Amino acid sequence: MIVTLSAVALFGLLTFVLIRTRYVGPAAALAVFLFGFFTADTGASTAIRAAIQALINAASNIA
Repeated sequence: MIVTLSAVALFGLLTFVLIRTRYVGPAAALAVFLFGFFTADTGASTAIRAAIQALINAASNIA
């Protein structure tokens, strides 16, 4: 069975776990969130999305 999960949900869950286990503090999580939020509004977002899509395609071809 193949399960698809959005990147937002995956990274949201990862952030929650890292904050909950105290590996990352709330301030650091907020800084990373804001960095991602503002990066999405730049020209780099196209290249980042293409790189992530290439990694997903490569991973799906392995399995």
